[in-house]
Amino acid sequence: MSAIIRRTAFRPAFRTVRPVRYASGANPGVTGAEREEGKSAVRTGAKRDPELYILFTIMCGVFGLAGWHFSRNPTTASSEANTNRVPGSEPWKSGGEGKYQYHPGGDTSHKKDAPSALNVVIVPNVNLPKELHEKYNKWGKEGYP
Repeated sequence: MSAIIRRTAFRPAFRTVRPVRYASGANPGVTGAEREEGKSAVRTGAKRDPELYILFTIMCGVFGLAGWHFSRNPTTASSEANTNRVPGSEPWKSGGEGKYQYHPGGDTSHKKDAPSALNVVIVPNVNLPKELHEKYNKWGKEGYP
């Protein structure tokens, strides 16, 4: 423990930081001859395997089409479908009990009450007063499963 304290106590307060030098260019330290040698190797490889040009073209086309497809038709995490609401069926506008209405299948000649947004859980054997049981128990009533 005392060695650690001695080391930190006698360490200089400000260290000089050497600047970091980055080499310019894509391949630092590569000479012009090595660069020419690499270019000639690519040329000879392309002459030896000309089908790579065709493969490159096909792969560019595939990735281009995939990018275009997913930009036009993005995948979604939910399967929500838009439904046509009945105009003016909001509870604050109609003064009703809080049921939204919609047109099933987009047919504007029919109206239907929307299902509840809350999950319904049936708890059997609950001791409630009869008026509360009739008010909150939806099991078997019309419009509920």
